[in-house]
Amino acid sequence: MSPTTDVRSARTAVALVFGLNGFVFASWMSRIPVARDALGLSPGQLGLLLLALSVGSVSGLPVAGALVDRFGTARVVAVASALVATGLVGASWGATVVESVPLTAVFLCVMGFGVGTWDVAMNLEGADVERELGRTIMPRFHAAFSLGTVVGAGGGAAASASGLGLFPHLLVACVVMLAIVQTSVRSFLPTGREVPAGEDDPATERRSPLAAWLEPKTLMIGLMVLALALTEGTANDWLAVALVDGYDLPAWGGAAGFAAFVTAMTVGRMLGTGLLDRFGRVPVLWATMATAGVGVLVTVFSPWLPLAIVGVCLWGLGASLGFPVGMSAAADDPRGAAARVSVVSTIGYTAFLAGPPFIGFVAEHVGTLDALLVVAIMLVPSALVVPAARERVSPSSSAARTG
Repeated sequence: MSPTTDVRSARTAVALVFGLNGFVFASWMSRIPVARDALGLSPGQLGLLLLALSVGSVSGLPVAGALVDRFGTARVVAVASALVATGLVGASWGATVVESVPLTAVFLCVMGFGVGTWDVAMNLEGADVERELGRTIMPRFHAAFSLGTVVGAGGGAAASASGLGLFPHLLVACVVMLAIVQTSVRSFLPTGREVPAGEDDPATERRSPLAAWLEPKTLMIGLMVLALALTEGTANDWLAVALVDGYDLPAWGGAAGFAAFVTAMTVGRMLGTGLLDRFGRVPVLWATMATAGVGVLVTVFSPWLPLAIVGVCLWGLGASLGFPVGMSAAADDPRGAAARVSVVSTIGYTAFLAGPPFIGFVAEHVGTLDALLVVAIMLVPSALVVPAARERVSPSSSAARTG
């Protein structure tokens, strides 16, 4: 098999892994109203339950880079996807069969740990493929994630409308995901990141993972991703619930609104690669952040549901590029890329840790729909650190760097 074929196979495999990650994630997120009703939770209590998922994710992120350096991206993704499936099936069983909040929280924490390690590993593999290809492609991988969320959210809406229970729905979703992921990781780049004990890898420059926490640029990229992860994560956690509560929609209507959001994100990520190569990261990020802010405002203040859905779509377009660009910026230099991606992911996922309970707390006082305004407010200061994500080299010189 030629090197070119290896890269193309790896590109397809990485896209599948991103897509399946989004598929199982949205399968859960689109059915949150069902879990909430089964457990009888208030907005504040739901926020605390969702915190368990975030705690698990943030616990996995700091160690994910070291795990990838030691075992390689393929092995980490394979094991992490199994953890996600275990946690997701267990959480759906705990919520709707046993109806136990503590049990559901434990399984969500397991799922979160798998999500965190899977996220870092697949982004590192994506960055390796991007360097090998010599052009911007990371947003396309995240578009695959978004496409997976479209399928997952659509499946969730259909399952809800048909009355299919949460447990059987997510059990089938996880079986399908595991079967494809375990096959796809075999096509990851053959070089991997495994380094035999006692040997150094000059390509990745093994060093203390803590060193990346002292790099100002890495920390600023992390802060940017923090705000943009909140922009995306708030919609993941609260949009379906906010549409149900704020516009008196049925559960399937909230899931359909979430599907519109992730569809817009998919479009933004597919179009974003060309915009990033043409205009650069900084102006594109500023433009998308402004679009997201406008979208949130329209979603919250629209007196008419169709216009609110337009706002949801603008929000999705605006939130589309923040996380993938942050991952690419953190991995610009392959030396120490695993540590930097872990740092940026850890900082970014703090939004998923603090976001659900904070939005839930605000929702208790102003309502779920109005609580979404927190996103628009956070986007303003985050614009100041966007220049930290500026390209280390131009896209056109990437091939020379990797050739």
